[in-house]
Amino acid sequence: MLNERDKIKHLYSRAGFGLSVNDWQTKSDWKKSLDVLFKSPSNYHSLQTISLAEVEATKAKMRTMRKEDVKDLKKFLKQNVSELNNLWLQEMIDGEAQLQEKMALFWHGHFACRSLNPYFDQQYLDIIRKNSLGNFSVLLNEISKTPAMLQFLNNQQNKKDHPNENFARELMELFTIGRGNYTEQDVKEAARAFTGYGFDKTGEFKFRIQQHDFGTKIFLGKSGSFTGDDILQIILKKNECAYFITKKIYRFFVNDNPDETIVKQLAKHFYESNYDIKGLLKEIFSSDWFYDEMNIAAKIKSPIELLVGLSRIIPIDFENEQSPLFIQRSLGQVLLNPPNVAGWPGGRNWIDSSSLLFRMRLPQVIYYDEELDFSPKEDMPEQGMMRLKMTDEFIKRFVQKKLAAKPDWMKALQYFSSSANIMDDIVKMLLAKPCAASARKCIQNNRDTSSKESEIKSVMIEVMSLPDYQLC
Repeated sequence: MLNERDKIKHLYSRAGFGLSVNDWQTKSDWKKSLDVLFKSPSNYHSLQTISLAEVEATKAKMRTMRKEDVKDLKKFLKQNVSELNNLWLQEMIDGEAQLQEKMALFWHGHFACRSLNPYFDQQYLDIIRKNSLGNFSVLLNEISKTPAMLQFLNNQQNKKDHPNENFARELMELFTIGRGNYTEQDVKEAARAFTGYGFDKTGEFKFRIQQHDFGTKIFLGKSGSFTGDDILQIILKKNECAYFITKKIYRFFVNDNPDETIVKQLAKHFYESNYDIKGLLKEIFSSDWFYDEMNIAAKIKSPIELLVGLSRIIPIDFENEQSPLFIQRSLGQVLLNPPNVAGWPGGRNWIDSSSLLFRMRLPQVIYYDEELDFSPKEDMPEQGMMRLKMTDEFIKRFVQKKLAAKPDWMKALQYFSSSANIMDDIVKMLLAKPCAASARKCIQNNRDTSSKESEIKSVMIEVMSLPDYQLC
């Protein structure tokens, strides 16, 4: 049975991005810590880097210029996506609403999409952040009408007599009920219902009546002249939808190997609550089974969880704003640029021989300012002018160079300076479970005992470089 402090550590590693030094120092009551996580943020704000007018003006210029002269304008648009990426990353690190941002990260992988328009990225991100702890029905309806998703899954081209099935198929397969719970005919009928769903030049949803098929559709056993909104309501009335979403949330927050009995019970309550996301998460994080030994250190941190967690423990100021993007790219998870509509597979897929080595070396690269000798993955997606794939020129600026990070050690040094056993206390804070004797010996042999400050820094970096630190 975990003590209060260990329960808080596990809770924040899953419901947030890990404890900061200040959190570890001040949080000792699990129930109060749980309540803080679910407290509504007092200062929610949208993250914005560009206006629609700026995007349209830039694209208008590009249409009148020679192909070789549009490079700087493409760079300008792409830079706005990078800035939005950094803004969201910083919100995860410093924001008070840890659970909101963690749940938004989940929805980003669930409703995965990329956009050719940075303004549409802003809209999409705002939808998943502001609705992350709200009602799934509301979130689903808003996502189905956002230009980013309609564009990504080609529903802008979905017209009567020429239906496009992309959005309808992914809606059922990936977003709501999963394979085996619908037929190919259901896909065709749903596609007809979503004909005419598009957006106008202002980035607002537009139901184009003249392009909509008003004929009768037969969908999941129901018959009527359905619109896309009707299709969503029919899906939401299926118990399979609550089960599909609940199981995916369980795998994200609890364990990659779901306990079917627990998932079914959670799904039942989720359905009965009319898809209250916050209620589902409260039930998960309040349950004794969430803190069972089998669920501790059972998940591999995603690249974003790893980077944000490091930054919460020792705040990092990167001199080059592209450095966080390089780390994301190198580890295989770039915010606002999922590999495909299925999102990131997660779990053991986060780790391969090269990425594990880079993960374990990352603390030295950041906190010791060591040189990089790593080449990023080559299989990241790219899409038109908004691709976030690193160019050869970009990579050359980093490989064999440094991330130029400025860590702020003040709080860590203040807290651990009074510790009677620095290594034990740091291990206790940073690792989900006690490490093996061989790992402890490695830490002890590599720590710098020339001064208390050097010892604290070296031990923290050694611990964060262990394979154990990749687990939460």
